[in-house]
Amino acid sequence: MSDGERLEWDGQRVRRLRGHLRETQQQFSGRLGTRQQTVSEWETGASRPRGISRRLLQLVAEEVGFYRTEAGGDGPPQPDRERPPEDTAGRS
Repeated sequence: MSDGERLEWDGQRVRRLRGHLRETQQQFSGRLGTRQQTVSEWETGASRPRGISRRLLQLVAEEVGFYRTEAGGDGPPQPDRERPPEDTAGRS
């Protein structure tokens, strides 16, 4: 089992991921192929993502670099994306 599969998707983490994406519950539910009410239930703790929903959350989180932004850094390691070299002109 990979780190991402063991990762707990509680309401707070789901809400943080959605906030990271700057999406409404409706937009986020569309991304995941679920109902807005389901996202609301996850975020309020009425239910938790299971099975394929949990896996989709993991994939979305990996794709957008969410784990690197979490304070605990408890998600799977993410490769650094290539960045253009810094412009050092004019620096001493």
